[in-house]
Amino acid sequence: MNETKIKKLGNLISSPKKIVIIPHKNPDGDALGSCLALMHFLKNKSHDANIISPNDYPNFLKWLPGENSIIKFSKNKKLVKSIINNGSLIFVLDFNDLNRIGDLNDIVKDSKSKKIMIDHHEKPKKFADLEFSYPEISSTCEIIYNIIEKLDPLSINKNISTCLYTGIMTDTGSFKYPSTTDKTHKIISKLIKNGAEGSKIYEKIYNEFSLNKLKLLSICLNNIKKVEKLPVVYMTLNQNELDKCFFKKGDSEGFVNYGLSIKGIKLSIILIENKEEKIIKMSFRSKGNFPANLFAEKFFNGGGHINAAGGFSKENLTETVTELIINLNDFFNEV
Repeated sequence: MNETKIKKLGNLISSPKKIVIIPHKNPDGDALGSCLALMHFLKNKSHDANIISPNDYPNFLKWLPGENSIIKFSKNKKLVKSIINNGSLIFVLDFNDLNRIGDLNDIVKDSKSKKIMIDHHEKPKKFADLEFSYPEISSTCEIIYNIIEKLDPLSINKNISTCLYTGIMTDTGSFKYPSTTDKTHKIISKLIKNGAEGSKIYEKIYNEFSLNKLKLLSICLNNIKKVEKLPVVYMTLNQNELDKCFFKKGDSEGFVNYGLSIKGIKLSIILIENKEEKIIKMSFRSKGNFPANLFAEKFFNGGGHINAAGGFSKENLTETVTELIINLNDFFNEV
């Protein structure tokens, strides 16, 4: 990590300020975990720190320490504008392009506050006054740990440890993705020593499914198909299937990973219809060196990491599947 940048950050937060912390739209465990950990750290330093989420997030993340203080822009637009306009620092966490925060984009752009970006995705856009961009690191939570550890290691308490453990665990696929390094495990060890209860966190995230979520998983797995002559499977969920299972945000989390458990499969894809937004949301998970992020970026308005990426299509589900198969054949001929 760049120690000069950490010193600059230390100077920026050396006296109490009004600070805004923002994750990407549809925040996941890493986005919320990093935001909450940073919020706890800053509040312990006497800052007035508020997390503003562009929209809501899954119920399985609503137990995190401090989560109930998060302000959702989609429900409190006037309040959010006031907080941002009266702030002096804006942290943007777990994304590197302001388009990832939807309608908050222009409000943040127009703000006179200094902007600090902390992220681990590739190809960052240039908009921040201070940038911590480390695509080689497992998660934004791991970056946040490294920053706090340099600024004040004794401040890493149980709440901070719990939030950081959650983000690292979820973004490494429970420590199985290639981005998990010896440094990651050393950090996890320190977080456990500081109060993070790994088994309880795992239970909260992965083992408290609703019956409707399991029914939806059953439908999803029943819809799985293999692409002919390619090491690829895809699964679909249409709006009727989602409605039948009373779909809630986050219910399909992790479904795409089941495809990679099939022997010989290198790429698993899930396509989920969203009639309200008029898009097909897509998630890509790969093994080895297959660049899921490049495929998503080239064909489906997306991006991410080499083994985990997302994208979307504005065509209907049937047309998107047809386009997907054509693009897969083209792409596999190139790589």
